[in-house]
Amino acid sequence: MNERTMTTAAPTLTTFQRIKRRTFEIMEGEVPDKYSHFVEIFIALLVVANVVGIILESVPEIHEAFMAEFHAFDVFSVAVFSIEFVLRVWSYSEKYIHNGGTAWQGRKEYVFSFYGIIDFVSTVPFYLQLLFPGADLRVLRMFRLMRIFKLSRYNSAFEDMVAAVKAEKDSFSSAVFLLFISCLLFSSLIYIIEGHEQPEVFPSIPAAMHWFVITIISGWGNVDPVTFLGSLLVILTQILSIALAAILTGVVATAYTAQVERRQALYEMEVRSVLADGVVTDEEQAKLKMMQAKLGMSDDQVQSIVNQMEEEKHISAANKQS
Repeated sequence: MNERTMTTAAPTLTTFQRIKRRTFEIMEGEVPDKYSHFVEIFIALLVVANVVGIILESVPEIHEAFMAEFHAFDVFSVAVFSIEFVLRVWSYSEKYIHNGGTAWQGRKEYVFSFYGIIDFVSTVPFYLQLLFPGADLRVLRMFRLMRIFKLSRYNSAFEDMVAAVKAEKDSFSSAVFLLFISCLLFSSLIYIIEGHEQPEVFPSIPAAMHWFVITIISGWGNVDPVTFLGSLLVILTQILSIALAAILTGVVATAYTAQVERRQALYEMEVRSVLADGVVTDEEQAKLKMMQAKLGMSDDQVQSIVNQMEEEKHISAANKQS
């Protein structure tokens, strides 16, 4: 009896485990309180300041005038981001440890996730510069600009865009295939038509493919055709670039709208589940608040869903009375 009671009783968390759990809640925003909000705002402002600093540092005059200040700010930023990275790796074990998983399962998931890689890459150039002081690490230092992706952790827009692209991967594959076929066809044609007239511009099909890509991206391939057929082909290529841009834009817009609607539907289902018994506890309210923050929904969107549910409730009550 006593053994069974001891086996089924919930384990008491030690002080160390409570600290780790609380750290995970704050760093990941699992509990939307003032501490997690402060960490979110502080990291976001520091990332924005870093990006502005990197841009200003690229100006030689500003860099020479404030070299010491830039270095001190970079040291401070790297220290903060390093502490953030260590705390996330350390506390991320809490994601699975209470569900029968292992501590390293959560840590491995974070380290090899998109945000884990960004957190690592945004700080490693500083330490490489300390290890190899004489090496030219200007390219690696530009990886500091990747810190801007840390902001996507606190905004679901980037995740929604990625999810929208994944949802419409077949449409994107078709558009890319069409682009590849068009590249081969138009590059070969421009090489045949203009190659003899402008051998220095179109010496080969790969060179013509470079012209095609530039034309698709910018609308003009920096080459003026000298033949009538060449001019006609350039016009067709420009029309094709507009058509492909319209196709991809339409696909992204439709998929993104569907993703936003799916997100609102998930929140609405959760609200209906909470209101099913007619009582909203503090725990359920905190859960809804956390879900709202995680899905990136505004207060207006939440209020719109609540108003819609209240309207449905009134209509249902009126129908019962009639």
